[in-house]
Amino acid sequence: MIDAAHTARPPRLRLGMVGGGRDAFIGAVHRIASRIDDQYELVAGCFSSRPEKSRASGADLGLDPARCYDSFADMATREARRKDGIDVVAIVTPNHMHAPAAMQFLRRGIHVICDKPLTATLPEAKKLARAAEASGVVFALTHNYTGYPMVRQAKAMVAAGELGDLRLVNVEYVQDWLSEPLEGTGQKQAEWRTDPARSGAGGSTGDIGTHAFNLANFVSGLTLDSLAADLTAFVPGRRVDDNGHVMMRFKGGARGMLWCSQVAPGNENRLRLRVFGTKGGLEWAQEDPNYLWYTPLGQPKRLITRGGAGSGPEAARVTRVPPGHPEGYLEGFANIYAEAARAITAAKTGTAIPAGTTFPGLKEGLEGVAFVDACVRSSARNAAWVKLNL
Repeated sequence: MIDAAHTARPPRLRLGMVGGGRDAFIGAVHRIASRIDDQYELVAGCFSSRPEKSRASGADLGLDPARCYDSFADMATREARRKDGIDVVAIVTPNHMHAPAAMQFLRRGIHVICDKPLTATLPEAKKLARAAEASGVVFALTHNYTGYPMVRQAKAMVAAGELGDLRLVNVEYVQDWLSEPLEGTGQKQAEWRTDPARSGAGGSTGDIGTHAFNLANFVSGLTLDSLAADLTAFVPGRRVDDNGHVMMRFKGGARGMLWCSQVAPGNENRLRLRVFGTKGGLEWAQEDPNYLWYTPLGQPKRLITRGGAGSGPEAARVTRVPPGHPEGYLEGFANIYAEAARAITAAKTGTAIPAGTTFPGLKEGLEGVAFVDACVRSSARNAAWVKLNL
């Protein structure tokens, strides 16, 4: 006889969403990611600041009209009162609304999965972090590139000392989609990303530079001490940077460089990381994510593939299909949702979080916003060296 106690799976987490309505790219990505491992069920949302659009978006998704709200404050209040209210909320709004929305749910003990960056400004990031820590909820930040199996592999190799003492970290995230003043055409994604009132003071630094910075920190395990940044808005009239060059000094003596740009023709989502130490180097590229190049000092370059020879348990635990079948952006994103689900389920049941559970949270969120803040301050001082205000 099969013992049901050993075969029953935890119930799906009831998920709500703030933002991500019709025509919102990232909302659809979050919804797909949440369902890949079948650990969440979307049951409620406030999908737009426009009530009619929120309700229409909920109808598109087949939700109960009574749980499609006109405001996130109303949603937080009413969902908290329901016996079947949401366990966790995904916040996928423009940056300036992350903190106001998250605070409403934190006050009611509802777990939060928030798109990056944590907030639009450093003061509100610190305030939000204090509130989240006081509430005791799980707070996950979707720096999704840390979910790729070969990124986990790279992190494990660095931690195991296979590169020796780290010397150099080089990371870039380069796009071309804002090479022209697209925001002037009414294109929604360009419009809010180039508006400092909604994006924050950083343009490319906040949108994609934070991803690059987080990836470098995650794999290397290093802590940034200071930076010198040269930020530029190449498109005439643009109010936030669309290109940034950043030199970095890490605690312990390692050095780094970060380049983020949204005005480099020929580049779509070129996120690339290179890490070099006294014993060897690693190279990984997001557009070819199932391959990790490893070069021991004085030896030929070696290719490690997802699920292939040389790939270890850290990569295997976030791998779904056999080697040779591509896994990419959506699966990496889903790994963050799956890891967060383990922590949320543990919190609900009063059990220990499963070993190995790894996802970005408040620490990484604060570091990312502090990075943008430091870049802006440094650039305003003609690329002077500055420290992060953490």
